[in-house]
Amino acid sequence: MAEEPITIKFTRDHALVLSDWLYQAMHQSDVPDDLLKTDRAVWSPIYTLSGALETTLAEIFVPDYEERLKTARQRLLAEMFGSDEEAETEETAS
Repeated sequence: MAEEPITIKFTRDHALVLSDWLYQAMHQSDVPDDLLKTDRAVWSPIYTLSGALETTLAEIFVPDYEERLKTARQRLLAEMFGSDEEAETEETAS
């Protein structure tokens, strides 16, 4: 049976924050080693998702990337937790 592709839609904020997290998880942490030990098959979808985000997001190449990422994180936290003050508290706790 041929697999049908699945389409997932993200807001730009979601995509930017997830792209950054995937980059950190894949290149700046022990996550790759842990995944290779537990489930090597997960690398295929991780690379597919990471590659799709990287080729879609021009923001990752702009000089003010860090500021855009910070602002996107703040908006997502405010969306999930309410006010900006609550989002800032949550961000500093993580």
